[in-house]
Amino acid sequence: FIRELAGVLDQIVPPTLRKLWAARGLFGRVLRVGLKNRRRGAVFENSIQPVDLLRLPRIKSWPEDGGPFITLPLVYTESPSSGKSNLGMYRMQMYDASHAGMHIQIHRGGGFHYYEAETLGQPLPVSVFIGGPPAVTLAAVAPLPEDVPELLFASLLMGRKLEVGRPDEAATRIIWDSDFCLQGQIPPGKRRPEGPFGDHYGYYSLCHEYPYLEIRSIHHRDRAIYPATVVGRPPQEDHYLAEFLQDLLAPLFPLVMPGVVKIWAYEESGVHSLAGAVVKNRYHKEAFTNALRILGEGQLSLTKFLLLTNQNCDPKNFKEFFTRILERADFREDLFILSNISQDTLDYTGPRVNEGSKAILLGIGEKKRILTGEWRGTFKSPHFPQAEVFCPGVLCVTGTPFALRPDLARELVQEPAIQDFAMVFLLDDARAATQSVEDFIWHVFTRFEPAADIYGKKVETRFHIGIEGPVVVDCRLKPWYPKVLEEDLDVARRVQQKWGSVLDRWDRRVS
Repeated sequence: FIRELAGVLDQIVPPTLRKLWAARGLFGRVLRVGLKNRRRGAVFENSIQPVDLLRLPRIKSWPEDGGPFITLPLVYTESPSSGKSNLGMYRMQMYDASHAGMHIQIHRGGGFHYYEAETLGQPLPVSVFIGGPPAVTLAAVAPLPEDVPELLFASLLMGRKLEVGRPDEAATRIIWDSDFCLQGQIPPGKRRPEGPFGDHYGYYSLCHEYPYLEIRSIHHRDRAIYPATVVGRPPQEDHYLAEFLQDLLAPLFPLVMPGVVKIWAYEESGVHSLAGAVVKNRYHKEAFTNALRILGEGQLSLTKFLLLTNQNCDPKNFKEFFTRILERADFREDLFILSNISQDTLDYTGPRVNEGSKAILLGIGEKKRILTGEWRGTFKSPHFPQAEVFCPGVLCVTGTPFALRPDLARELVQEPAIQDFAMVFLLDDARAATQSVEDFIWHVFTRFEPAADIYGKKVETRFHIGIEGPVVVDCRLKPWYPKVLEEDLDVARRVQQKWGSVLDRWDRRVS
């Protein structure tokens, strides 16, 4: 439906009676989209009195998590000034019967609303929904433009109106088909320690001071279902949701960003560490203009490393896509590093939380080099015990740990053995990083900050850093990075022992 809608919007401009008549069926479906207001609904069938959050399932996913978390909360807020709504998903740490931590990041719509309320010295009313129509969960995590209402998008996915309401006892709108509804407020100027939490980057996000929710009421429908998920090193369940949403929204991106033909964020990197796009380049460095357009769009603004080409290829095929770019990139003028800017909250590669840098690499026009796909060299230094080719032009090198040799990347860039490669990635384990495309993306792009970890054989400055290749990127784990997630072996063993009996009980129920 979304693909059809995008196609029609592109074709009916300028509108004519014939074009509008041809699209009448689609417009009829659009008229079924929206919100349907009701005074009461299923989620208010029951309430937990007195309020006790700890009666809900308490899930601790990873050994060093700071406590139990609600992992699929649909957090609904409204702007104190404009009344515009936002539905986002921000993990919630369960503190006690009536308080929960709110990992409500400033980069997101809910964070903007809390910033407004806190500036005014007001608490922010919040409704948290758990369960309900799957389309609502998808809408909460979809990378929509800032002013597109998530509830409207959920209705579009459902193909019918979403039933909502604002009863007298509710400070914000209620989604009636939810399984659970928590209502309360986030007080201004107050914080509590939140975390650690094993997140979708594959590492622990650390303990920091965050706002918290004061819960005033908990409602649930009859026979409510409590959904939850476990996030960790990709791919996990959220990997497939992210890919589905990207495929779903792909037809809309060229309408919002006309210079962008295709775009793909690589979930294997934690989504925000790496994205690739095919763009138009009709004049000198138009691709760079399109890069800035991408980095100014909603959640895409969190992208740390952006790869761009004007070649007809598919960014989903990462090896081919990366090869096309490296064949055409001139690192003296096609690599742009933007330093001292914001960075995703969950990315700890920068100097401080929420701070870091971005890189843009263009591979446009005609080929500039023939890439080598073989490694036959030897290193002069004993600190490089292993090298593996990932794809043409890309060499992965195992190096001594960063804590022992922090300047090792400067040594590597001068090694004669790497000079035939376009990019060289210095890693703790090159073999592990080259087992698959997924392994490469995760080991590389979650472990470096562009402004701190990119090196060249020669660097020139013209208010732009021009690098003479090969380019070396230091992707070793740094001492200040959080721990990589590792499962509790005893828990894993017990799950394996019980899994068969769980499936047997399920088979008996469905039969």
